[in-house]
Amino acid sequence: MIGDVYQIDLADGRKVVAKVADSEAASLRIEGYMLRYLGEHSQLPVPDVLYDADDTLLLMTYIEGQSQLGDAEQQHAAELLADLHNLTQPQYGLERDTMIGPLHQPNPPSDSWIDFFRDHRLLYMARLAHADGPLPADFLARIEKLSTRLDNWLFEPEQPSLIHGDIWTTNVLTRQGRITGFIDPAIYYAHAEIELAYTTLFGTFGRTFNSAFFDHYHTLRPIQPGFFEERRHLYNLYPLLVHVRLFGGSYMNRVDEILHTFGF
Repeated sequence: MIGDVYQIDLADGRKVVAKVADSEAASLRIEGYMLRYLGEHSQLPVPDVLYDADDTLLLMTYIEGQSQLGDAEQQHAAELLADLHNLTQPQYGLERDTMIGPLHQPNPPSDSWIDFFRDHRLLYMARLAHADGPLPADFLARIEKLSTRLDNWLFEPEQPSLIHGDIWTTNVLTRQGRITGFIDPAIYYAHAEIELAYTTLFGTFGRTFNSAFFDHYHTLRPIQPGFFEERRHLYNLYPLLVHVRLFGGSYMNRVDEILHTFGF
């Protein structure tokens, strides 16, 4: 969330959504770009952008929906995200930098997923979290040591996948057993597993193969062994560090647990 959100009822009966920047650092033009990109390149249901000509105001179409994620909604979400993850380009990253929440997210082109994740996700966010104050120096040192051994657990996928980038419960809108929309994206081309991992961080679709989402997604795009046991925890260091930067030390325990799990 990088602004205050309002529903506007027009005289002709239509509804639109207005997001107004809540700080000078907000860049709603980038959010508009990301929604347009998803709308033009994928079948993912997202709001249509009506206005994004400056950084302080974003106007979008209104999408009816709550955030109720039962089995039917999870199965539909699996179909939509598997389809999104089938979209590819030659390199990881994106044609421009984006945002995750209010934070800058660099997307320089890279031929290696592990290099991209190490340099432009894990180390980038850890070093800024340290520079901003919340991440202690000893934690940064442990993350830097871990980063030199990522290839012990991570692997290069067959191709980059377009991801939404910020899927948690309130960014998924539902109605009558179907997904009506995904909002607040943080897009780039990645290993699709980083998207799946993030959904487990707060239990959006559950945390095991037994959930309706993962069971159905696996039939559409098989999930390789070791994801739930190891790789998802490594990938979730990135959103946890985002939360450390935004909210301070309350997320440090989870970072610490993951580092200890991998021997750092």
